[in-house]
Amino acid sequence: MRLSLPILALAAASFGIGTTEFVIMGLLPDVARSLLVTIPQAGYLVSGYALGVVIGAPLVAMATAGMPRKAALLSLMALFTIGNVGCAIAPDYNLLMAARIVTAFAHGAFFGIGAVVASNLVPREQRAQAVSLMFAGLTLANVLGVPFGTALGQAAGWRMAFWAVVAIGVVAFIAILRYVPSGMPGTKGGLGREFRALGRWPVLLPMLISTTASVSMFSLFTYITPLLEGVTGLTPHGVTGALLAIGVGLTIGNLIGGRLADKNLLSTVIGAFICLAIVLGALSLVAHLVIPTIALLVLWGGIAFALVSPLQIWVVDAATDAPNLASTLNQGAFNLGNAVGAWIGGIAINLGVHYGHLPLLAACVALAGLAMALTTLINRKVLPAQISPAE
Repeated sequence: MRLSLPILALAAASFGIGTTEFVIMGLLPDVARSLLVTIPQAGYLVSGYALGVVIGAPLVAMATAGMPRKAALLSLMALFTIGNVGCAIAPDYNLLMAARIVTAFAHGAFFGIGAVVASNLVPREQRAQAVSLMFAGLTLANVLGVPFGTALGQAAGWRMAFWAVVAIGVVAFIAILRYVPSGMPGTKGGLGREFRALGRWPVLLPMLISTTASVSMFSLFTYITPLLEGVTGLTPHGVTGALLAIGVGLTIGNLIGGRLADKNLLSTVIGAFICLAIVLGALSLVAHLVIPTIALLVLWGGIAFALVSPLQIWVVDAATDAPNLASTLNQGAFNLGNAVGAWIGGIAINLGVHYGHLPLLAACVALAGLAMALTTLINRKVLPAQISPAE
């Protein structure tokens, strides 16, 4: 499908959000030295952001539920930009943490509402592609935004990386103001009715699958550097190159997943989980070999992100009474999976699991996601009318 200016505006915003979320990882030593804290303490800035997304998603969703969608997006981008200004000028660690959490509050709601807006800008048969194009900004942030932001922060000071994100936020705000059409109302009928709609199993199931998909990914991705260095034998520069290649895989897989989901959403989800389990199983066997490992990791990243837009559309279709709130809460579900995946991977390592066997752990979680998706073939009533095995 053609990339329209409104979707490009949303993608620009998601690029900025993705950059600010992950660029801190490459700047931890610089931040720690500047603010006189340890690197593990600086690492909590990553955890704080993730928890901010999880906690902020329902709160901000409730606050913006009745707002016109364009107004909500503009408000969220303003909050995002202000939060990054706070990060850039924070004089101490505690204020930097507070600014990161403020910024994170805009994250889940923006992607949630943005996904609904993007899907409404195109014909029904192109909705998942539209959502994947918006999320392409997030994946490109890993390929372009984070490396360049890290390089800028290392050369000119870590605060400059956040000022660069502020500039992206301003550009995205102007683009949304100029190109995203007005006239898309918020949800009517009160928050009580919306939350009752979200309590139905057909809505909770795809959210649970979203969390499981994210747990599978981050139980491995969190520890990818020690795996590549300690098992595969890559140098730090080699790890950087591998992560860049994985980022390219994420971007391509995200776009392919959107295209496939528009043809058959449920088959895309089921097929992706099957492929994930196979690829991760193969990775555990060849993790000591450089070329096969990198090739499989690129494929793994692509398949993992091919699930994002189909699951987002599934949630929106299932929650017809509260699409904005459901879409936003699904972003919280993804980020909850990020945290749980890192926690489960850490427990496995502490129990003596070798880094080279973490792909097997991720494969088992992927099989759990597959099992949940397959339950829809037994009880088709849990599927919304727009999604069926024969769509």
